[in-house]
Amino acid sequence: VQLVESGGGLVQAGGSLRVSCVASGRTFSSYTMGWFRQAPGNEREFVAAISWSGGSTYYADSVKGRFTISRDGAKNTVYLQMNSLKPDDTAVYYCAADRGNLGFSYHRQSTPRTYDYWGQGTQVTVSS
Repeated sequence: VQLVESGGGLVQAGGSLRVSCVASGRTFSSYTMGWFRQAPGNEREFVAAISWSGGSTYYADSVKGRFTISRDGAKNTVYLQMNSLKPDDTAVYYCAADRGNLGFSYHRQSTPRTYDYWGQGTQVTVSS
């Protein structure tokens, strides 16, 4: 499975941006998908996750109410809509795929080592 992110860029505080992640392979619909981010000098941190069906989602407290994760099975794509952006949201955003079948829980999906495949990342910069 290959994951390719796009849609990053520079935006002013308070603005919006949508990043996308296209997955190769026929088994995309069976994977749990997640978004993580990493700012310089910081560890990779969980942002959001969506179950294989799209019926369940988790968000980090820092983005809850501002970010929305979604997926389109027909396009093999997962999205992260980011609204009310803040300078603290500046980071490289990575999508990841979890092919496991051990249930969908916040603990599992917020842990980077749960995921089997990672994209190369897309830079999001929020100016103040």
